[in-house]
Amino acid sequence: MSHRGHQPEIEKNLRYIDMRNINTFFALSLALMIVLTSGAALYGQTGDCWGNFRGDSRLKGVTNASMPGNPSMLWNFNAQDAIKAAPVACGGIVVVGTLDGSLFGISSDGTLKWKINTEYSIEAPALIVDGVVYVGNLDGKLYAVDLQTGAIKWTYQTDNMIMGSPAYYSKGNKSVLLVGSYDYYLHGVDPATGKGLWKYETDNFINGSCALYSGMAVFGGCDGFLHMVDAITGKVRSSTSVSTYVASSAGIDGDHAYVGDYDGFFMAVDLLGKKVDWSFQNKDAYEPFIGSPAIYDDHIFIGNRDKFVYCLNKKSGKLVWKYNTGGPVDASPVVIGNKLLVASMRGDLFLLDRKNGKLSWTYELGTAVYANPAVVDNRFYVAGDDGRVYCFGK
Repeated sequence: MSHRGHQPEIEKNLRYIDMRNINTFFALSLALMIVLTSGAALYGQTGDCWGNFRGDSRLKGVTNASMPGNPSMLWNFNAQDAIKAAPVACGGIVVVGTLDGSLFGISSDGTLKWKINTEYSIEAPALIVDGVVYVGNLDGKLYAVDLQTGAIKWTYQTDNMIMGSPAYYSKGNKSVLLVGSYDYYLHGVDPATGKGLWKYETDNFINGSCALYSGMAVFGGCDGFLHMVDAITGKVRSSTSVSTYVASSAGIDGDHAYVGDYDGFFMAVDLLGKKVDWSFQNKDAYEPFIGSPAIYDDHIFIGNRDKFVYCLNKKSGKLVWKYNTGGPVDASPVVIGNKLLVASMRGDLFLLDRKNGKLSWTYELGTAVYANPAVVDNRFYVAGDDGRVYCFGK
């Protein structure tokens, strides 16, 4: 079945109804899958490595690193063109792409280690796994690059822009990179060779990244569905209607995905029941949720283009607190201990008390920040629209 262009609404509804009719079977199958995949390798955040743009494979935006209460700027690196992608860092190297198509490896002391030119803008965050950097650009090309040297290992071509970070999943002797494209496909790619393994077709652009859940890739798209696809085979497990464009990447906690949409709704989606449990919206603004949530204990933290960062109750979706940053917030927040690190498009950085939202530290960077920081070894790295990567710590 072709999914080019807008699929008729009745066809979308029929697909959703068909999936609801197998809820019981799906729930039993998924429970068995959770047991069978418990030994699968999922890369996670450690204090000295932030290889995934949200810290771990479930995209929860939480670090076990510590952070001084009053961090200072230690250095900044001039990449000489605007940066919209989130930096990642591992092995003492910070990796980030720029809008002129350059990919930089920056040493932890702020000096250039290597640079390559991909020729087309990089807006997607990179992924670092086992000493290899994986990143896509607006030409639709996925690169595998040696973390230490910057040498290109292989490339893989999709048919349209790549806007989201790749994800990595491994089970037994099988490994796969998962990357969405504006060609409507989620691509499964061999991380060792760059060979295409499978493609899963959706109904519209895929803007964000996959979160991993019990051997499945969970992602939204501009088709208004939250998809669950077997990471190894590319076979669909379910597609749950969330009604409108999903530009962000979902975060996973337990059996729920938490994700915002372009109409200004933020939702908790039951992955077993394939339904939206609750939704939250600022009815005074109706601005989109572009970033991903940070998920910690009983709370969800998410920024919005209405200038606020929201703390929501994870079970009910009720507002716990909100903080006005003074500028739109596309960057995803990060939980660091009892603090929440937030960046705004006005150019300000904030450390908030995650329990009550009170301000404990702020810094006026003076340039828009579109993507979340990387937190490593008691430092954090943040990239600005002025083309600079900033390092904060003590």
